[in-house]
Amino acid sequence: MLIQFLFILAAIIVGARLQGIGLGVMGGLGLAILVFGFGLEPTSPPIDVMLMIVAVIAAAGCMQAAGGLDLMVSLAEKFLRKHPQRITLFSPIVTYLFTFVAGTGHVAYSVLPVIAEVARETKIRPERPLSIAVIASQQAITASPISAATVALLSMLAGYNISLLNILMISIPSTLIGVLLGAFVSMRMGKELHEDPEYLKRLDAGMFSQDKVSDKKKYSLKSKAGLSVLIFILATVLIILFGSIDGLRQIGGKTLNMPIIIEILMLSAAALILLLTRTDGIKAAQGSVFVAGMQAVVAIFGIAWMGDTFINGNMEQLRASIEGVVTSMPWIFGVALFVMSILLYSQAATVRALMPLGIALGISPWMLIALFPTVNGYFFLPNYPTVVAAINFDRTGTTRIGRWVLNHSFMIPGLVATITAVCVGLLIITLTGL
Repeated sequence: MLIQFLFILAAIIVGARLQGIGLGVMGGLGLAILVFGFGLEPTSPPIDVMLMIVAVIAAAGCMQAAGGLDLMVSLAEKFLRKHPQRITLFSPIVTYLFTFVAGTGHVAYSVLPVIAEVARETKIRPERPLSIAVIASQQAITASPISAATVALLSMLAGYNISLLNILMISIPSTLIGVLLGAFVSMRMGKELHEDPEYLKRLDAGMFSQDKVSDKKKYSLKSKAGLSVLIFILATVLIILFGSIDGLRQIGGKTLNMPIIIEILMLSAAALILLLTRTDGIKAAQGSVFVAGMQAVVAIFGIAWMGDTFINGNMEQLRASIEGVVTSMPWIFGVALFVMSILLYSQAATVRALMPLGIALGISPWMLIALFPTVNGYFFLPNYPTVVAAINFDRTGTTRIGRWVLNHSFMIPGLVATITAVCVGLLIITLTGL
């Protein structure tokens, strides 16, 4: 089993370095080694999860092509410029809401330059709002009803009579409180901007003046952009309703499962956006949201299938070696989820790869929901795209990677938000007796 695990670890590390679809295809190679080299029987690929993600990304891609994302960014910029002194508190709320609505953290790219610019113009250290804004976009993944990670968790807990609303009632307040506490901590990070040596060095070099140097960005908004956002949000609301009320899913005397509901509603939303806004379907497939989403699908395809096969083929040994420890201290499983998310760079892939083990070990499904935010660990190494983007957008140099790599701008707010979210989640299930 140890040799098999080393092959899996190597596939994950190499795949992460390849970037793009590299993680998924390396998962496929690792699966081939497990099946043909070690004789493990392959499990079924995670088709339901993949199809749900495809449907959601199709709708999100259509919304982006219709100008919906630009509209959201323009509204966010107006809001942030109206309250510049509170940008460290409000910027994570904005990115949290963006991700919550869209189901993907990649929408945060569009608002990061706005945050960096407003902070600098207000003489606030950009590191403070940028770092927690990135963390908030990650935390919201585990609160969004249409994110790949939430969809994956819901599909695996379907046999425990747990609805989408049950998950959201724990994940939304826990992650939101975690983000807000992280924002308050971020307000104290680093020196004030006018005292920062790197900023002063760049100021002396003439990279920018201390005065306000740029006007508000002009957005070319499409006439029906608002309609695309409305359709997408309506589909999301319907998903929450269907996931919360079993009676709505009764068709022909049978109860439809949530994967089918999500796929139908999101594909329908995508179609309505294209038809009613007269958007080019080719542009929808070329947008950044669609491309990033399809990469996530390939990652889950390979990595989750490889992980499922390894766990299923070694379940007896795994249960014998760690069941006692995990049963007595289930929070340790949260540490495993956190570490795995660092390696996989994907909440959904982490959920799909490791949550089946938690279920097999007999961990309470409510405990697994409380531990759900621990899959947001990929801020730990400062090489995730949104992390790198935030560093590049901050022209003052305050948002950076430290000398020791791990002492980077995102570490403290990330740890505070994640640990707080888990603690709040555990408190909720304890107080409610779940």
